[in-house]
Amino acid sequence: MTKIAVLGAGSWGSALANRIASNGFSTVLWSHRAEQVEEINQDHTNAHYLPGTQLHQDLLATADLKVAVDNADIILVVVPTKGIREVAQKLNKMLLDLQHSAIVVHATKGLEAGSHKRISEMLLEEMEAKTYTAIAAISGPSHAEDVVKDDLTAVSVASPDLKAAQAIQAVLASPTFRPYTNQDLLGSELGGALKNIIAIGSGMLVGLGYGVNAQAALLTRGLVELRRVGVAMGAQAETFLGLAGIGDLIVTGMSANSRNYRAGFALGQGQSLPEVKAQMGMVIEGVNTTKAVFEYAQQFDLEIPITQAIYQVLYQQADIRAEIEALMTRPLKSEN
Repeated sequence: MTKIAVLGAGSWGSALANRIASNGFSTVLWSHRAEQVEEINQDHTNAHYLPGTQLHQDLLATADLKVAVDNADIILVVVPTKGIREVAQKLNKMLLDLQHSAIVVHATKGLEAGSHKRISEMLLEEMEAKTYTAIAAISGPSHAEDVVKDDLTAVSVASPDLKAAQAIQAVLASPTFRPYTNQDLLGSELGGALKNIIAIGSGMLVGLGYGVNAQAALLTRGLVELRRVGVAMGAQAETFLGLAGIGDLIVTGMSANSRNYRAGFALGQGQSLPEVKAQMGMVIEGVNTTKAVFEYAQQFDLEIPITQAIYQVLYQQADIRAEIEALMTRPLKSEN
């Protein structure tokens, strides 16, 4: 039986581990918190991240990284962006000690602050080539809260190694969860990271009382910015019209299940960013990603007015309504 290790027992890591265990694969979920491991193994719940959800009884949790990754065919990394390097370093050492290699796939959507590097780039920098057989990413419109309820979901599994992507696809697929493959790892990672910026903006609009016209305009013009940045970084433009692009943008920008949307909503309601972070209790990936993309665009002179406005609100304490007015009264232009 194929063994899958999932590193990170937050909402998305737990949902993916539960999906894989439900498909009949030997699945081990790693967490650094002993009390969380005990809850998952004894009660088959993860109440903090997935309240009201009963996890599959065969899903095993552990705080021992060796137990998780030993003889694993696929290792799925699902930790916040800021924790990727630390986990990758531990994983690299453990795989070297075990003299073992595996397909390494991540499901984290973000860019590293300062370096602007994607998750796969960080993994490749921290792991030796003999510890992995391929690197891949899972992206697309997929809230954990809906996946554990068996809501119909489609995602993208991206890797330059098509056989590796197909192996991951086979492990995830079910009648309610449909993975597609593509080979544009760069574009898939960028789509998953950059849409979080626009989702914050969408939440701001709703928090201020604007309706679906405003949201639709923001998401559509936001997609133009995502594609513009992605192509400048070397991604394929078509990827942003797929699940990892517009699909993820729609679900993240329209759903209260999205922490980025909820953060934007709270900001629109008048809360400060520190207050929002404290209240959320979870990483808001779009906040750091906004800064990373703003800095990248400044460096390469890219026109991203929506992202720039969101940056001004998050990092310069700009007034949201003033930024909206500035966007709406920019010089008129062609849509293209």
